[in-house]
Formats: sequence, structure tokens, C-alpha cells
Amino acid sequence: MSWQTYVDDHLMCALPNGGQLAAAAILGHDGGVWAQSDSFPDITGEQVTNLMSAFSPPNYDGTLAQKGLFLGGNKYLVVAGDQGEVIRGKKGSGGATVKKTSSALVIGLYSDAHQAGDANVVVEQLGDYLIGQGM
Repeated sequence: MSWQTYVDDHLMCALPNGGQLAAAAILGHDGGVWAQSDSFPDITGEQVTNLMSAFSPPNYDGTLAQKGLFLGGNKYLVVAGDQGEVIRGKKGSGGATVKKTSSALVIGLYSDAHQAGDANVVVEQLGDYLIGQGM
């Protein structure tokens, strides 16, 4: 299965309460884009580097919470997550979920029309599957 298929079929799918993610991507830890939806914003290498460092202490609780999560041209307020595994952010009533695997970042962005929990489930389930596959 291609990486684009994972994005198209497993991230940009129907959410439990209707609708779909606004955008999604799978990026390598080095910032390389493995696959993305057409609507996914351009992310800089610096943003990926900052995101990767945010998964490790002390940045997870300190730097990330203070500075925010940057994806493309958007800043998200970090609201929750699991250290080393998941970062969740809010921007207005929309938000972002980032799941880290051993070699990739699975990212889903959702709009104000969707519930954060629905987006979290879709992104984190794919991330858990990839972890189970050694990725």
C-alpha cells in the first residue's frame, strides 16, 4: 500500500460523527513528505525540527506549551497529549493532532465543524497501526 493511500483512505476518511479531517499528512522525522492531502499546508523543515524536539522532555512540557505548535502558517495552542507519543493543539474551535511513530509523524488538522475527539481517534489509530508494523 502506498503512503498516499494511507492518507486518502485512513486519514481523509469519514469521521465517527460525520465529515472528515480538513487536511492530513504523513511526514518523515527528517521533514520529508511521505504523503499529504491537497489541503495540507506547507510545513518548513524548521517546524518539523521543532516538532520533533517537542516530543522529548523538557520541551514537551516547557517549550511547546509556551511557544505553541506551528504547522504551516498556523499557530496552535497545545492543550493535551501523551509525552513522546501525541501532541494535540487547538486553534479557535479547530485543531491539530500529531502522532509520532518510530519513523514518521502522522498529522491531522480539523475544522470547527468537527469534534477534537473524532480527529484524535483517526490520527492516533493510524499511528498505532504503523507502530505495530514497525514504522
